[in-house]
Amino acid sequence: MCRDTYPLSGRLFVFINRRATQMKVLYWDRTGFCLWAKRLEQGRFLSDWRQVATQEMDWTGLKLLLEGIEAKVVRKRYEHPDSRASAV
Repeated sequence: MCRDTYPLSGRLFVFINRRATQMKVLYWDRTGFCLWAKRLEQGRFLSDWRQVATQEMDWTGLKLLLEGIEAKVVRKRYEHPDSRASAV
């Protein structure tokens, strides 16, 4: 379970249905609860439910998920030449 799951904390709570075609985001602003919903016509938000767990994510991660991009593994594309020399 995530830390600080109190609904009035200002955090966003994201719920995805079993088919991973609908997503709802619940949050509290000063006047009451707000609910955003997004439904995909094609495709899914998640590719594999076995890897799903309750977790915290930043705003960028949520935006990527809303666009249908799963942040799986971050790979380093550039390795500084000095780091290779120290590893040898």
